Amino acid sequence: MIASVRGVVAAIAPDSAVIEVGGVGLQVQCAPGTLAGLKLGGEARLATSMVVREDSLTLYGFADDDEKQLFELLQTASGVGPRLAQAVLAVHHPDAVRRAISGADLVALTKVPGIGKKGAERMVLELRDRIGPVGVLGAAATGTPRPADWQEQVRQGVLALGWTATQADQAVAAVAEGLDGEVPPVPVLLRQAIRLLGRTR
Repeated sequence: MIASVRGVVAAIAPDSAVIEVGGVGLQVQCAPGTLAGLKLGGEARLATSMVVREDSLTLYGFADDDEKQLFELLQTASGVGPRLAQAVLAVHHPDAVRRAISGADLVALTKVPGIGKKGAERMVLELRDRIGPVGVLGAAATGTPRPADWQEQVRQGVLALGWTATQADQAVAAVAEGLDGEVPPVPVLLRQAIRLLGRTR
């Protein structure tokens, strides 16, 4: 089992990155928030979870071990596979996921594409007692970006997901307008931008 990878970021696609480790390029499926923290040509460490199927081996990557553990826990719920578990983490911060499940917040859970009311109820029923402690949103995140840094990182993350430069600029501007005080981590900001763009599509 490959628990983590560390190496040079050789390529970044809308839903994955290639990390070169010892001369071998490993393709790692990542959520937008994780991709936003990568820099082409830079070194990165990703916590990883390998999903084995009869016809494939897929490596999923995460910014930290907390996301990875939650990704694996989500898949123990009926009807939740790796793609859906990753979609949950693409929309919500891990602490927000824990709060939604422990508090039976079906509205928050159904914001994830692919999760309906019945699916959300099933997740709450099956995971509530195993979700772990519920923290404060963003408490586990470190390295809050400087104001000049986050805008370009979010913009690049939006562009990597297929939106136009104009849409990316509009989303960054809208997120900036909504900020009050300390700037949240880039993955949180990118999720906000994606939600805003999702309403305009």
